[in-house]
Amino acid sequence: MTVATQEELTLEQKAVLDEILAENRDKSGATMLVLTLTQERLGYVSPAMQQYLSQEMRVPLSHIYGVLTFYSFFRMAPIGQHKINVCLGTACYVRGGPSLIEKYQQVLGIKVGETTEDQQFTLEVCRCVGACSQAPVVMIDDDIIGRMKPQNVAKTLRKYK
Repeated sequence: MTVATQEELTLEQKAVLDEILAENRDKSGATMLVLTLTQERLGYVSPAMQQYLSQEMRVPLSHIYGVLTFYSFFRMAPIGQHKINVCLGTACYVRGGPSLIEKYQQVLGIKVGETTEDQQFTLEVCRCVGACSQAPVVMIDDDIIGRMKPQNVAKTLRKYK
């Protein structure tokens, strides 16, 4: 019995998965390798992709899901065009990181780990970006914004729309 998924694989996704499988299915540690390459090439590993990989590799779906949920770097949904990371390292936490998260959640209408409906922004938390002297720090894509204040959140986001 197969599990029904709400989404179907696109022809492009299936072609990428088939290529990854052809090159890696018989290698040691194939599950981890195939999942990593899938995310690198497609951006995430959706439930439909998980089902397909499970069937093609003859690995239980529970094993695929277990690997994806054990390692925090795997994503099961696409991320937004812009990735926002609010630093919660010690210096950033003490200097207002949590209030920045609250403000981003309010302005974007999402919670940490979610993506806006228009696929523009994904909000995440990180532990340190190495700019402690500028705390609190936010990274949007590759841009580091130091000494960030909640009242500047909306203004900063406009630059990325």
